[in-house]
Amino acid sequence: MLTLAGEPREDRSRAPVTVSGVCHGTLGELYQGPLRAGTAPDIALVSFPVDRHSWVHFTRGTGPSDLSSLGEKSARAARLFLDHFELTLPTGLWSTHSDLRVGVGMASSTADIVATLRCLFRLFSVPYDEQVVLGILAAIERADSVFLDEFALHLSGRHRVVRRLGTAFGFHTAFVTEPGTVDTAAVTTSLLEHYRRRGEEYERCLADLLKGFGSGDPAAVARAATTSAALSQEVLPKVHFHELLSHRERFGADGIFVAHTGCLIGYLFPRRLGAHRKSDLSAFFRSLGYQCSFVQGGYG
Repeated sequence: MLTLAGEPREDRSRAPVTVSGVCHGTLGELYQGPLRAGTAPDIALVSFPVDRHSWVHFTRGTGPSDLSSLGEKSARAARLFLDHFELTLPTGLWSTHSDLRVGVGMASSTADIVATLRCLFRLFSVPYDEQVVLGILAAIERADSVFLDEFALHLSGRHRVVRRLGTAFGFHTAFVTEPGTVDTAAVTTSLLEHYRRRGEEYERCLADLLKGFGSGDPAAVARAATTSAALSQEVLPKVHFHELLSHRERFGADGIFVAHTGCLIGYLFPRRLGAHRKSDLSAFFRSLGYQCSFVQGGYG
C-alpha cells in the first residue's frame, strides 16, 4: 500500500467544485489474435481508438458519496483506488455520461473504469500512475488499451503492453452495428482453439500490421486489419463481412475493420469523406438494413 506524505490527508482531496475524468473508447480492433503461433496463445489486441468517450464527474457537496451510481465495475475500481492510496472520499455527487454503446465492441466497460480512475487521480491531486491503473484493471476484467493515448499491441488478459505504436495516423470510418452482443469470456476457449489452428496466418498478419505501423503506411495497416477480420470470420462471423469486402474497391476504402468479439463492422478510409461518398455509403448500408455512422478513428 502507498501512503501519501506531506499535507494532512484531508487536504489532499481539495479540488475544484467539479472534477472529471475522460477516456476514449474503441471501434473494435485492427488486430485480434495470438501474439505468436504456438500451443498456448495469448489474446493480443491492437485496439482501434475512436473519438468517442466515457465521462465520470465528481461534484463536491453535502450528500453522501454513493459509489453505486458508477456501476458495479467502476465502483469496484474506485474502492481499489481508495484502498491503494489509503484515502477517503469527501462528500459529493457522482455523475456519468458515455458515447459508447455497451456490449458491441467499443470498450465501454474499460473506458468507464479508466475515466473513474482519472477522475479520482484529479480529485485527490495524486500524480497519474499507469501501473496503478493496470493493476486495478487486472483485478477486474480483461481490458483494451484505452488507458493509453496511442495505438499499442497489448495482451488483454495479462494487461501487458507489448509494443507502443504511436499516433502517426488515423482513419475515417463508415460503420454499422450488427444485432446482438458477444460475451468475451464465454467465447475465449473457442477463440484460443482457433488461434492454435491458424497460428501461422495470424503471425503473418500481425507482422504485416506492425510493419505498416513501423513504416507509417496506413494502407498496409488497413490491409492487415482486413486479413484479421477475415480470419475472425471463421470463429465469430459478421453477417455482412462478405458484402462489405466485395464493395470495398467501389467505395475506395483501404480496408475493413471489425470488433472481433463484438458487433461492429465498417470501412477504413485514408481521408475525410465528402457528402456524395457519405450518401452512397449510407444507401449501401441502408440496403443491408442498417443506419451507418461516420467517425474518425486513431490519430492524426
